[in-house]
Amino acid sequence: MRARALLTGLGSALALAACTTANGADDTSVKSASSSDEPRSVFMGEDGNVPFPSTYKAYPGAATALVGATVYDGAGGRIDNGTVLFRDGKVVAIGASNTATDGYQVIDGSGKFVTPGVIDIHSHLGDYPSPSVPAHADGNEATAPTTPDVWTEHSVWPQDPGFSRAMANGGITSLQILPGSANLMGGRAVTLKNVPSRTVQGMKFPGAPYGFKMACGENPKRVYGGRGRKPSTRMGNFAVNRQTWLDAIAYAEQDDPKRDLGKETLVGVLDGDILVHNHCYRADEMALVMDMAKEMGYKVSTFHHAVEAYKIGDLLRENDVCSAIWADWYGFKMESYDGIPQNAAYLQREGACVVIHSDDENSIQRLNQEAAKAQAAGARMGVEISDADVIGWITLNAAKAMGIDDMTGSLEPGKMADVVLWNGDPLSVYSRPEKVWVDGALLYDAMDRKRRPVSDFELGQPGMGDVK
Repeated sequence: MRARALLTGLGSALALAACTTANGADDTSVKSASSSDEPRSVFMGEDGNVPFPSTYKAYPGAATALVGATVYDGAGGRIDNGTVLFRDGKVVAIGASNTATDGYQVIDGSGKFVTPGVIDIHSHLGDYPSPSVPAHADGNEATAPTTPDVWTEHSVWPQDPGFSRAMANGGITSLQILPGSANLMGGRAVTLKNVPSRTVQGMKFPGAPYGFKMACGENPKRVYGGRGRKPSTRMGNFAVNRQTWLDAIAYAEQDDPKRDLGKETLVGVLDGDILVHNHCYRADEMALVMDMAKEMGYKVSTFHHAVEAYKIGDLLRENDVCSAIWADWYGFKMESYDGIPQNAAYLQREGACVVIHSDDENSIQRLNQEAAKAQAAGARMGVEISDADVIGWITLNAAKAMGIDDMTGSLEPGKMADVVLWNGDPLSVYSRPEKVWVDGALLYDAMDRKRRPVSDFELGQPGMGDVK
């Protein structure tokens, strides 16, 4: 098994066991990105260094106390007239209004709301940046049915104006950038902190595990069937997937294999160090994918889009698989025809893990509104879900599905001070982020023009790019 010995690196994340359930209970068996000393399946060069390491360093911040706001902690808790303290990039305390604030810069949050930073588990910012022109289309390596060798971070353009718009309009502090869904296996995904940087390494979330994008259904069979090659059917999709996994298993069992970038990634998945994020729409297909994962010895962290997840909520709960979904997208192709706006509510009722995602440079700016729409759709059908739990759909549940929940996703002492102060109820269409902190650094302030971020690309454009 010397192949696996070669695939070493820093930190480890076992495949995700579960997201927060409807009653807020956590599965304590979950290991997140930096909770283990086991080696990760990332090849180290001859110099012992991991390739393309994160160079992220938090921007400087000030000791801050948010006082008097309604606080949603992301883990299902709500504090009225609460206080949140953070300094040195970390949350220090969260509590009632009488919490001591000596030594902190006090910000009056009366009539406002505080949440953890919003996390988008499914984004293509940087890989399909604005302006949307062919020269910028770098998200799909649609040249073979499986391309596990590619890394999405190698296409990320840090100057994409979408990053600052996501923060200013949506309170996004972290996001996962995925390859597209043309391929059965699209490549590695990367988790970023939403901060200005000259390089993608300067945005890479330190300690976050890599993701692995897979896709089933119409997209791969349409792309490659349209070229007269396999796969052109769903059975072809599964056949190609299974053979690719078998080849990776055989590679891992070799004594001295020739280095293979694609198989290194697949072995990382098999070892539980790289988390599978599977684009899949139909319930029957998700059930088949879970069976394939058991056959081959890996685990699906999250099904993305998953418009029919409501049909198999019990299976998803039993297999500890999250569903990253839209609030109400449906009908734009046959496999999305049975999408319903109650999808999230019915999954929550079953005790399954719910994440609201964007897959869109515009929707990422209003994930809070998307979550509210899904909540309202459930209420119309008699499924009442608290505001505090709904906030978890765009914060802690996303963090858990991405393997970073021990570092961010909720307002808990010791976690990163990724915080949003909203000017009103975050589940209202009328509310916007007023201030956004990333690791305790104030990176956006609607009341201060100097803290309205503009990408380098926007500089010199009409209006100086300040469309926020």
